[in-house]
Amino acid sequence: MFSKAEAQQIKKDFWTSFAEAYPRKWLLYDTKIKDVSFKFYVDNKKAQVMLDIEPKEDDKRKIYFEKIESLKNILIDEFLPDAIFESDFYLESGKTISRVWVEKTGISLYNKASWAAIFRFFNLSMDAFERFFYEYEDYIRDLDMNS
Repeated sequence: MFSKAEAQQIKKDFWTSFAEAYPRKWLLYDTKIKDVSFKFYVDNKKAQVMLDIEPKEDDKRKIYFEKIESLKNILIDEFLPDAIFESDFYLESGKTISRVWVEKTGISLYNKASWAAIFRFFNLSMDAFERFFYEYEDYIRDLDMNS
């Protein structure tokens, strides 16, 4: 096991290496939809690329999720075949959000030998998520448009 300082250094090295391997500006929090963002996650068991929908107003969260869910077949058939949809995802903090994500298991942030596989997974998955979002963002963004 690693000390807290060693773990922090490994995380820093991981993200620096990822940025060097794939030097591009990711969409992430810049969706232009308040509280709708893309995220990367990695720990000692898995890597995930997520679309988190977390407006404070439950109605808004549900509408955004339903709109994305209405595009589920397109997302799965054309972009991310392994996408998982969860309308009520509970964070450790107790907060309820909606989440769509893909996951790669059997890898670890703390095993440098798996970094290249994680980087490829992050790059391919986030690129597919972004292409999907850009293609359908007007529909997703417009709360007045029926889902």
